[in-house]
Amino acid sequence: MTLWFVNARLIDPEAGVDYPGAVRVEGAAITEVLAENMPQGAHEGGGRVIDCAGRCLAPGIVDMGVQVGEPGARHVESFRSAGRAAVAGGVTTIIARPDTDPPIDTPEVLEFVTRRAEAQTPVRIRHMAALTRARAGREMAEIGFLSDAGAVAFSDGSRVVADTRVLARCLTYARGLGVLVMGHPQDPGLSQGACATSGKFASLKGLPGVSPMAERMGFDRDMALVEMTGVAYHADQVTCARTLPPLERARRNGLDVTAGVSIHHLTLNEFDLADYRTFFKLTPPLRSEDDRLAVVEAVAAGVIDVICSMHTPADEESKRLPFEAAAAGAVGLETLLPAAMRLYHAGALSLPQLWRAMSLNPARRLGLPGGRLAAGAPADLVLFDPDAPFVLDRFALHSKAKNTPFDGARMEGRVLGTWIGGAQVFPFAEA
Repeated sequence: MTLWFVNARLIDPEAGVDYPGAVRVEGAAITEVLAENMPQGAHEGGGRVIDCAGRCLAPGIVDMGVQVGEPGARHVESFRSAGRAAVAGGVTTIIARPDTDPPIDTPEVLEFVTRRAEAQTPVRIRHMAALTRARAGREMAEIGFLSDAGAVAFSDGSRVVADTRVLARCLTYARGLGVLVMGHPQDPGLSQGACATSGKFASLKGLPGVSPMAERMGFDRDMALVEMTGVAYHADQVTCARTLPPLERARRNGLDVTAGVSIHHLTLNEFDLADYRTFFKLTPPLRSEDDRLAVVEAVAAGVIDVICSMHTPADEESKRLPFEAAAAGAVGLETLLPAAMRLYHAGALSLPQLWRAMSLNPARRLGLPGGRLAAGAPADLVLFDPDAPFVLDRFALHSKAKNTPFDGARMEGRVLGTWIGGAQVFPFAEA
């Protein structure tokens, strides 16, 4: 079946432009992208025509670093609920983290979650696997077998491998297999027990803080090991201005290094902790406004490659605690796009720049075919209105967990439709 998207504002992250045009889809793939609103023949041949009415049509978002509760915490987030939240937020590919219970550290667990994901949701879900057994940082996981079973990257998540010798062995082995390792740049000793960025604000609020230098120190150590081993490395969260110069230097030296940042660290800062709202407790903690602005500029310049949601669901019992004792993390699958529109409306990032970081770059880094608006690319598409205003109600989110820092916030940017492989998956059929 032929599917035409006409009268669309096309967001092309590969070319870095947006322009009025149309897209033709045959089966599961894009077959033609045209710089004209209503191509001749669009209404012929029995195909379906979707009039986008000037709204934005972009590649589906590839969210690099999502926590799903299966196995071990299905009551917090299941593949089904995560998939519904994803398509409602324009996310067509989820890269799931291995921080489950048990962790994804054997081919058997990886095969189980892969089957569950395929059975429960139409979203494309690929999995990272643990770098060390049980994410304990003491013994290397079965990297070769896990890679053969389909793992797209290896990471212990927010648990830093403190033993440098163990990490060096893991990186050396990963380099031999040609697989990607994702690190969490933090010095574990300095960051242990901290829940805010150190400084005057944290002191006034009586919150245990950690210096931004903890991120810089962790990153410097990882870069030394990357230089020694030659492994492909991705830093999952670069949130401080002090980390940017060594990141740029690593690239100039020819290291295969990329970096990401969560949408929360791009749009919020440490002052949002003012009322001790635990929905704002994240890992790493929210930074100063100067750091936030520096990281936004780094995304615009291409120094930071990837924007992700760092979707981390937590139940009410984990969040309704004193700030220091509460679980860290926030859901973000459904709020990634409207939160990113804050950066667009502020003039900090264009729509092609945002989609380069949210779709094209993560797909390229992981060797996936998505993230492009071009002939031959998968027909994974999101139609959205970047100007549609709304007040976010966390209880209206499709995630089982409702721990979002944007609850009650005025936002702009609504997803009008999501397609995966040419099939429409949002709005939901029952709606």
